[in-house]
Amino acid sequence: MSAATTRSRTPDRLCAEAVDLARSVAEETAAPGVVGEHLAVTADGDRVATHYFACHDPGYRGWRWAVTVARASRAKYVTVDESVLLPGPDALLAPEWVPWSERLRPGDLGPGDLLPTEADDLRLEPGWIADEEPPPNSAVSADMAELVEAEDASLSAGPPADLPLAPERGSVASVAEELGLRRSRVLSRYGLLDAAERWEARFGAESAMAQAAPAPCVSCGFLLPLAGSLRQAFGICANAYSPADGHVVSLAYGCGGHSEAAVMPTPPRPPDPALDETRLDPLPLD
Repeated sequence: MSAATTRSRTPDRLCAEAVDLARSVAEETAAPGVVGEHLAVTADGDRVATHYFACHDPGYRGWRWAVTVARASRAKYVTVDESVLLPGPDALLAPEWVPWSERLRPGDLGPGDLLPTEADDLRLEPGWIADEEPPPNSAVSADMAELVEAEDASLSAGPPADLPLAPERGSVASVAEELGLRRSRVLSRYGLLDAAERWEARFGAESAMAQAAPAPCVSCGFLLPLAGSLRQAFGICANAYSPADGHVVSLAYGCGGHSEAAVMPTPPRPPDPALDETRLDPLPLD
């Protein structure tokens, strides 16, 4: 082991003795009454040392005030390099930063919020395929791909009233609009199955409400069937008293609001009167 390495592990005597100087700098940087007792001193190099002081701030539990001091070669005076608040071994740290796309959860989108959709989103696929460049306001255009990268990107260049409502005549987009295919992207097979699994988990046959229901939704008069391939497995509940009103439900789901769950009984027939006053009973006089 070299002599330089040995000296670097042992704090310089004058730097190690500059506790009062380090404390005064830490108190000047921090709020009053925050800097606590002296914890330790470590050597950062030749004639460079760092003093650590306890932090009494309730919001920084386990953190330490670190003041680095140094002196020049053959100098008798110690100077301060920097003062900073650093986390200790038991410090309370903030969780690791997670991108917004991974933090987003269903129901987080509020009024006025914009949610950019990635150009290569697996849930979507092109509505039509051609060699022509997509429209400027299309979700698959190059301009839109750049805007997707920014969370606060504006999805249009101006007010909606100033945007063109119809694509340029003769383009693939105009032909697609005439054929009823104006959407540049539609739901892919992956997106369809993802939505089906999500709906099945919320209003499916395995839910507690469905297990206690008298009959499934497939036989309920309040069920509105869907169009397309989803018609075979899902519908929309239209019963205002059902917990799934207005939601997509599985045909195997059910609740107590089933249209045929309880038929209103017919009014009971009143019993015959005990005293019949509608006829006369002949009585013998002799």
